[in-house]
Amino acid sequence: MVMNSNSLNVIFDDERWNKKFSDVEDFANKVFAETLRFLSKNDLGFEGWNNKPVSVSLSLSNNAEVQKLNREFRGKDKPTNVLSFANIDDEFFEDEFLSADVIELGDIIMAVETLEDEAGIKSILIENHFAHLLIHGILHLFGYDHIEDDEADEMEGIEVDILKVLNIANPYEE
Repeated sequence: MVMNSNSLNVIFDDERWNKKFSDVEDFANKVFAETLRFLSKNDLGFEGWNNKPVSVSLSLSNNAEVQKLNREFRGKDKPTNVLSFANIDDEFFEDEFLSADVIELGDIIMAVETLEDEAGIKSILIENHFAHLLIHGILHLFGYDHIEDDEADEMEGIEVDILKVLNIANPYEE
């Protein structure tokens, strides 16, 4: 298993991210590493992924950019907290997966205003909400979804288990 070569490429598209919490990049890397460690340890994700390094791009952006992407790719003309664009959906992913040295899982983009608003509404730390959404986005890159109830239950269970490792409370409990 190759875990130490995994990479999270954090891109700051909005300077407000560093104002919300100064160690956002370090924290994102910690959440990313714990998520991959958990998935590997529990043999989750798709077959063979943990034999190669994994790379993900995380864009820390804003409502305007997320709304634009949400409209273009999901037909929803509104911002959302996190979007994931998984390469596993690409018809050439399997060939690239077999031949590449690094698995390029895909891209995650988050909106700072929506993240902050939701954390405020839920009365939780922005860092905890950020961790939850990043885990959620990573799981989407691995092919997890929440369209059907059984899929949602599985995905939420994995999220809660990873958050527990990070000492973050279950976001689904009232």
